[in-house]
Amino acid sequence: SCPGDSAQETAQLEEQLQGWGEVILAGDQVLRWKKPWFPGALMAATTLVFMMIYYLDPSVLTGLSCTVMLLCLSDYLVPTLAPRIFGSNKWSSEQQQRFHEICGNLVKTQRRILGWWKRLFSLKEEKPKMYFASVISSLVTVAWMGQQVHNLFLTYLIVSFLLLLPGLNQHGVISKYAGMAKREINKLLKQKEKKNE
Repeated sequence: SCPGDSAQETAQLEEQLQGWGEVILAGDQVLRWKKPWFPGALMAATTLVFMMIYYLDPSVLTGLSCTVMLLCLSDYLVPTLAPRIFGSNKWSSEQQQRFHEICGNLVKTQRRILGWWKRLFSLKEEKPKMYFASVISSLVTVAWMGQQVHNLFLTYLIVSFLLLLPGLNQHGVISKYAGMAKREINKLLKQKEKKNE
């Protein structure tokens, strides 16, 4: 993909999300744990939302309708109310730069997902047996997990992990444990090689 296309897509996304700018920047600070109490507050809010869903126990149709309704209300109210809540419309150069980075990261993520999707379909054409074996085994694993763990609890764990992921990444927790895992794997491989000798 051409860098020029990526820059153009980023500029378009910035324009589309301009009304959400203040909310996105505030959310970014929370997700990256700019203050030490942010991860606790994030988990408390997530737990509260999931406890409400568990308590109310809405049907799929009701849940879907309420979610879409909240999204529509947010899309209408946020661009109007955000400047009043967060103050001045004027951003510092640092805020503008961070907003640009966030939009750029969103474009990159979208491109990665599309890339994986295309690779999956190219695998289907090139190696159909491998494609069906991997897809079926993945779906069976997911189905088994869904059977073992309550759906709502599983969703809560996935959502919590995704919300904590940017902060874990920012504070080097993921790279630390990934490095530890890599070292352990290398040790095991070296031990195997010695045994083979």
